Amino acid sequence: MKTLLTAATLGLSALAAHSAAAQTCGGVYTVQSGDSLSLIADRLYKDVGKWSLIHTQNITQIGSSPNAIRVGMKLDIPCIAGLPEGLEGGKEIAAAEPVVARPVEIAKGNAEVRHKINLLTADDFEPFTGKQLHAGGIMTEIVDAAMKAVNPADGYAIHWVDLWTAHEEPLLSNALLDAGFPWYKPDCASNPEADRCVNFHFSDPMFEVLVLMFTDKDRPLTFSKDEDLFGKTFCRPQGYEAYLFEQDGRHWLRDGKVKLVQPLTPTECYEMVLAGEADAAVMNEFTGRAHIAELGLTDEFAVVPEPISIQALHVIVHKSHPEATKILGMVNDGLRKIHETGAYQSIIEGHMARIWAGF
Repeated sequence: MKTLLTAATLGLSALAAHSAAAQTCGGVYTVQSGDSLSLIADRLYKDVGKWSLIHTQNITQIGSSPNAIRVGMKLDIPCIAGLPEGLEGGKEIAAAEPVVARPVEIAKGNAEVRHKINLLTADDFEPFTGKQLHAGGIMTEIVDAAMKAVNPADGYAIHWVDLWTAHEEPLLSNALLDAGFPWYKPDCASNPEADRCVNFHFSDPMFEVLVLMFTDKDRPLTFSKDEDLFGKTFCRPQGYEAYLFEQDGRHWLRDGKVKLVQPLTPTECYEMVLAGEADAAVMNEFTGRAHIAELGLTDEFAVVPEPISIQALHVIVHKSHPEATKILGMVNDGLRKIHETGAYQSIIEGHMARIWAGF
């Protein structure tokens, strides 16, 4: 009888443990022998395509290559649509669900308050900034949280001027506003003459994003070394930086190793790829996936499972600004604080849940 009671007790304990595990979402996954990001994504999310989500979430320790994971590495796995369940360190399901999205509220008339730190951004750069996005987008919420963390004595304000081309010149160059976001930083070490390197100081990286190649599923592209891409034609819309083809000693465009076509819109890039006029559209993973989903072309495109680049987004201040060092020091201090408190991670996880729900 004692044996039966013990077995029953053990069975109930196992069931209870399983039930408790099933009530959590996200957490930490330890890489096993034979794992790849694709296999992990398939196992945990039932979706191979979410390999890039795991890569982005753990980019600091993985680095640029998704193949650089190693046995024993502990990966932070965010909760997306209730998956994965039961990992160590996961959150309770209710706590893991993002709150109802709230568009940013734009205060009126505060641009004249010059003693505040006035930060500048613009609409229509999903998922990083956007008036209709939750909290104004990933970067808006990060910057806002960082500034709240340092609590500048005279306050701060975030202003929306929706003509991006006016930001660097004249608004920031003339200190009409103090700092702008989000901006990519060129490879200033190898190209110090780039305009943005010459004219601006950069904050610490606020967020890093994979730049991926989106190809026709019927014409797959392999990328394991730079030489695999030589002779290819890439499409990147006008206004999107082309320096990623020239950074880290590449000089692909200068040396004629690849060709770049730049139509007016992202849609034209995807059309050129499907027409065989370009080998791949080169976009950050979020913008690329969102455009393709909006166009109803998800079944037509494949994502090359190796980033062509990693781009960090920054706050920038013009070098002529008399308080440039002080402002960037404050931004960096705030960023450090929200990392330490876990607020940064919460912001990222909340936005990732919304972004991937739309793909």
